[in-house]
Amino acid sequence: GDVMGLRRAVVATLRGGAAARRVGTVRASASHLETKHRHHVVWFAPRSVTTAAFHQSHTYRHPLPTPRARSTFTTVAAAAAATTGGDAVEAGPDPARDAAAAAVAAQGLVVRAVKEAKKAGDATKEDVDVAVAALLALKAAAEELVAKPSTHELEPDDANGSQRRAGTDVGVTPKSEDFNRWYLDVIRECELADYGPARGTMVIRPYGYAIWEAIQRWLDVRFKETGHENAYFPQLIPYSFITKEASHVEGFAPELALVTMGGGKVLEEPLVVRPTSETIVNHMFSQWIQSYRDLPLLMNQWANVHRWEMRTRPFIRTLEFLWQEGHTAHATAAEAEAEAVQMINVYREFAEDMAAMPVVVGRKSRVESFAGANCTYTIEAMMGDKKALQAGTSHNLGQNFAKAFETTFLDETGVKQFVHQSSWGVSTRLIGGIIMTHGDDTGLRLPPALAPVQVIVVPISQKNKDKESVAAAAADIVRVLKAAGVRVKLDDDTRNSPGWKFNHWEMKGVPVRIEVGPKDVAAGACVLARRDRPGKEGKEFGVSVEAASLVAKVTGALDDVQATLFQQAKAFRDENIVDVSSYDELKAAVEAGKWARGGWEASDDEEKRVKEETGATIRCFPFDQPPGPHTCLMTGQPAKEVCIFAKSY
Repeated sequence: GDVMGLRRAVVATLRGGAAARRVGTVRASASHLETKHRHHVVWFAPRSVTTAAFHQSHTYRHPLPTPRARSTFTTVAAAAAATTGGDAVEAGPDPARDAAAAAVAAQGLVVRAVKEAKKAGDATKEDVDVAVAALLALKAAAEELVAKPSTHELEPDDANGSQRRAGTDVGVTPKSEDFNRWYLDVIRECELADYGPARGTMVIRPYGYAIWEAIQRWLDVRFKETGHENAYFPQLIPYSFITKEASHVEGFAPELALVTMGGGKVLEEPLVVRPTSETIVNHMFSQWIQSYRDLPLLMNQWANVHRWEMRTRPFIRTLEFLWQEGHTAHATAAEAEAEAVQMINVYREFAEDMAAMPVVVGRKSRVESFAGANCTYTIEAMMGDKKALQAGTSHNLGQNFAKAFETTFLDETGVKQFVHQSSWGVSTRLIGGIIMTHGDDTGLRLPPALAPVQVIVVPISQKNKDKESVAAAAADIVRVLKAAGVRVKLDDDTRNSPGWKFNHWEMKGVPVRIEVGPKDVAAGACVLARRDRPGKEGKEFGVSVEAASLVAKVTGALDDVQATLFQQAKAFRDENIVDVSSYDELKAAVEAGKWARGGWEASDDEEKRVKEETGATIRCFPFDQPPGPHTCLMTGQPAKEVCIFAKSY
């Protein structure tokens, strides 16, 4: 009881910011806990913090060397006491797992406090390393416990016989508490990706890669429907290619990774690890295109690229990422422009129809356009923290690269002409956008159109009683849905309780859950729960398992979840875009975390000034313009169109 009470108190304090008081009560309770649960808890003491690893007989001890550092724990412990009043709380049904969670949570506070003390000069790097080592040991032991089957008895929770395991916590920081930490927690706990051994790289795990595969499938079909063919170009590009287009090399120079040695010898010319492929594509196009009969040339490649980013974030900005890049060549400027606009609208279609992610489609400013492009088009999405995410771009390259690489053709009159070009691409950044657009405090909420698992089926039975009949009913449900093309999975793992499974699959964002217990089997029914509606509001009891009826119910629910996620995201975005008519109003809107929309006819230097002073950039000049007249928010002069300023990833 004391273990659970202290854990809940600390969590509640961190989330609610309760006032600090009753320090003595927690000190006494901590001393009592250390004696009573020596191998299960982390306890707070005024002069040191001891982590007694419940899976080992030895103790990791980390002294906090200064009064300032010790005061951090005094404050946390005092605030915890303010929440519980020092009273014991009834223990959860699985003391070992709860103690493990308590130990990990408390040691996490130790690490944070020691790091803060180090920043203040009151602790050393060695102090931090000791605390982190203790935390890692505790996490490893906690994961071992979670992997083992629970030993407690299940108790019925619903009239239909479904059961829960009380006291389980999802290992994700609430989104409303700390958005950045929540995002990283979701990626880790949902097994989407992990950090690679080289700084700034990531490993995409199977669940995350399955989302990317769904993105690829849809886009690849649309690309081919619009006349494009897949090809592949080398990853290593001669450095001289990059330097041929002046603005291109200027824009990409800080991000280039160079290979200078190969086979133990210094290379005659350094090779650039592909940051994008306009240069090498043009080198090949110049050999393949001879006359107007060779045009248009419409190609796409699925590849990886490398950009030496200084500040990285999984899926959003990493040294290496996966993407597709389209490259086309045309006889006229009008054809190249039409291609660039067509492809940004394909991206809009994907974002809204498949990812349920509302986007603003528009044109980038000169300052924000792609290096080497005449014009860049973009889809901009609002994330859950109201920052903008550039989710896809399409570029009208004009004849810039054609002139640099002598990519020419003979027109119908026999006159030599430079081709007009476009390029366009989206990347695994889309996965980050989906996470940040739809996720909630519990974890992921995946749009059914892209979810690797659309339906999870959880059988519920009391030990061996009715086990066979429930298992058979669950297997029939899976068979029926799979035959209907639904991506369905059966979770019949006996090592975990139904309640644990509910939490686990909710965290992983599965759109629909089906529960089936003994009473459901007897009634020829099941329970359907929707991820977009928490609690009993999202549950429907007595759903018929007759094949046609079940398929109609499940597919209808999936369609509705898809539509609901889009509408929720659109409502959130629209209520956080404000119209501004002056620079002061823009600054106030950005300060409040909003997107600012207003007329713009100012110079590039004025645009850069806004970025320097507010951190916001012009995201785009939307295709969908409000009726005029418009006035420039910076100069007060008439403006032809409005733009949107926002902070972004």
